[in-house]
Amino acid sequence: MDTGQVLEFLYGLGAVLVMLMIFLSLIRALIGPSAPDRVAAINIIGTKTLVIITLIAFIYNQVYFLDIAMIYALMSFITTIGVAKYLEKGALD
Repeated sequence: MDTGQVLEFLYGLGAVLVMLMIFLSLIRALIGPSAPDRVAAINIIGTKTLVIITLIAFIYNQVYFLDIAMIYALMSFITTIGVAKYLEKGALD
């Protein structure tokens, strides 16, 4: 096996393992006893999705996936801040 093939396999395996962790976080989001626990689980899902997009960028050697990952990270961060502010104050004022 070539080194490139081994790296592609390991990147793919890493993406599959991260997807399994996303499903575990989804279970935490559904079962979470309180709203902050659910928000944290959703934030973890967003972060793991960002990792998957980055791994796909390395697997396919396409730089524009990293731009998509940056936009996704910004959207996830803004959403988390908005939900946290809503849970704290009851409004987004």
